[in-house]
Amino acid sequence: MTARTENLNVVGFDHMPSPTEIKARVPMTPRAAETVLAGRRALMDILDRKDPRLFVIVGPCSIHDPVAGIDYARRLKGLAEEVKETIQVVMRVYFEKPRTSTGWKGFINDPRMDDSFHIEEGMERGRRFLLDVAEVGLPAATEALDPIAPQYYGDLISWTAIGARTAESQTHREIASGLSTPVGFKNGTDGSLEAAVNGVLSASRPHSFLGLSESGASAIIRTRGNSYGHLVLRGGAGRPNYDTVSVSLAEQALSKAKLPVNIVVDCSHANSWKKPELQPLVMRDVMHQIREGNRSILGVMIESFLEAGNQPIPSDLSKLRYGCSVTDACVDWATTEEMLRSTHNVLRDVIKARGKAA
Repeated sequence: MTARTENLNVVGFDHMPSPTEIKARVPMTPRAAETVLAGRRALMDILDRKDPRLFVIVGPCSIHDPVAGIDYARRLKGLAEEVKETIQVVMRVYFEKPRTSTGWKGFINDPRMDDSFHIEEGMERGRRFLLDVAEVGLPAATEALDPIAPQYYGDLISWTAIGARTAESQTHREIASGLSTPVGFKNGTDGSLEAAVNGVLSASRPHSFLGLSESGASAIIRTRGNSYGHLVLRGGAGRPNYDTVSVSLAEQALSKAKLPVNIVVDCSHANSWKKPELQPLVMRDVMHQIREGNRSILGVMIESFLEAGNQPIPSDLSKLRYGCSVTDACVDWATTEEMLRSTHNVLRDVIKARGKAA
C-alpha cells in the first residue's frame, strides 16, 4: 500500500558513502588539522577583540577546477604571509551554489559540470581539495547550504557563511548552532537585517534536530549553541549597505538583540552591484571607516580568482578559460594583491594602536 502513496516523483535512490567512508578515503593530516584550528582560533580571537587584526575571506565565487584552485591557494598563501601583521586571510572555498531558478549547483553536486550529478564523486573530491588547501597552510571558508554536507568536510573548515537566501531557514539556524566554526549570517536579498540578526540569535541557543551521524545513520543532533555568530552586510534591494549609516543601523540592530556588535562587509554581491571592478572601491570605503574609528567591522569578503570576470560553462569543457569563474564575476589576481597590500598599509598604524590599547 505504501508504494502507492510515497516517492511518486522520485526516480531512484543511489548509494552515497557515509561521512566515515569519505573521511577514510581522504583522512585528516596533522598539518591540515593545525591549519584549521589555528584559523578558527584567530577568527574567534578577532571576534572576541583579543586580536586587533581584520580578517579577509577571499577567493573564487565557486570552485570548479581544483588545479586552478590550488594554484590560487598557493599564491594567496604567499600574499597572506606578507600581510599577516594586519590581516588574517581565509580562502573562500565554496562548493555549493544556491540557484534562483536553475543553473550549475556547484562542484559537489555536479563535479563533471555536465548534469550527471555524481555527488559521491564531488563530495570526495571536494574534501580532497579542502585538505590540499589546508596543507598549503590556508584556513578555508565555505557556505553551509546542504544540511548533510558539514558532516563530510566540516572538520576542514574555519569559517562558515549562511547565505542571504537561507538566513531565515530554521534548518540552517539549527545547523549553525552546532558548527565548530564562527558563522556569518548574511542580510536578506531585499537588504533587510531582521532575518540575519534573528539567525545569529537563534544559532547562539541549543537545538535538537534530525540529521546524519558520521556512520550515515539518521540521528537526533543536539547542539550547545554557537557563540561566534555575526552579521554579514552584502547589500540588497538594489542598493549597497556598507556605508556609515547602514553600518550604524546594523550596529543598533545587533545591540537591540543583545548580540555582540560584530560585522563583516561583503565587497561583492549587491554592495558592488555585482560589478567586480567596484569591489576595490567598497574595500577602500570600509577601510576609511575603520581608520576613522569604527570598531564593529571586523572582516570583509572579496570574490577573487586568477582571471577577472566570469564565463558561461561551455558544452566542450576544454574551452573553459583557466582561472576564470563560472558563477559570479571576480576581480583578478593583480587586483587582489593590490587590495590586500593597500589594506595592509592603510591599517598598519590602526592595528598597532589597537594592540597597544589592549
